[in-house]
Amino acid sequence: MRLAIVDLGSNSARMVVEELNADGTYKELIRRKQDTRIAQNMGEEKILKPEPIARTIAALKDFQAVYADYHVDEVRAITTAAVREAKNQANFLAAVAAQTGLQFQVLTGDEEAYYDYLGVTSTLAVHDAVILDTGGASVEVIAVRDGKNLAQVSLPFGAVNLSERFELADDIHAKNLLAANQHVRDLYESLDWLVSLQQVPVVLLGGANRSLAKMNRSATHEVNTDQIHGYEMSAHTITNLFAELIRLPRHEREKLAGLDSNRADIIVSGLLPLVNLIEIVAAPTVIFSESGVREGLIAEVLATHG
Repeated sequence: MRLAIVDLGSNSARMVVEELNADGTYKELIRRKQDTRIAQNMGEEKILKPEPIARTIAALKDFQAVYADYHVDEVRAITTAAVREAKNQANFLAAVAAQTGLQFQVLTGDEEAYYDYLGVTSTLAVHDAVILDTGGASVEVIAVRDGKNLAQVSLPFGAVNLSERFELADDIHAKNLLAANQHVRDLYESLDWLVSLQQVPVVLLGGANRSLAKMNRSATHEVNTDQIHGYEMSAHTITNLFAELIRLPRHEREKLAGLDSNRADIIVSGLLPLVNLIEIVAAPTVIFSESGVREGLIAEVLATHG
């Protein structure tokens, strides 16, 4: 069967078409991504704004035009933190349904974390680790012991809302960075199970984290910088790179090899969850995963149809 997945995140929207086989294997036929930033300017009132909504619906229509050529058997449309938290969620979903026919499943934080766990563990040999999925408006943190899901949580901060709330888009001022850092750390330290984990690697998902891998691979002149599944970096390398990023003004961050220029305003805020997590669990290394929620959904569909 052919499955299309439309994944509306807080920062970007993605679409994949997968060919699912009876033996449990699958093959990606096409993927598309657009930086829709549905979470932009939501503010503390948690209202989705007209311009991001219009951008998002236009992207969804583009996706439909693409997957229509693949004659898919099923479409799964999911959305996460920004829409989950939005007070005008119902109006937004009704507008999407009216203009595209797509019926979105709004994942709870626990569901998002669970699909992350399924996606990672179905493609990487993960035994003891912490999985971190950094999105635009939330992070999902999952503790893995002996390959099993020990604990999980979705926390209400991410690359977009941290950047907006603490003014980290342009030049980085120390007081703003310290305030954002303390906010992230306070929420982490409230999790007893997280603080108890020590000396385990962090498995990374999310656009900001992928940018980190691509920047490092570009800096070390490696080939195939887009192929990061299973790629490892030392914690020391990451903290050094973060220290460099916070010294750079936005126009210089835009020129960094491996970093999409349209992420220059959210790369510092997007890496704050990681650098704090590394310190709390004394992680020696990080491992990058290209598999997350979408691959978790695929695993679930394969199990259901199997």
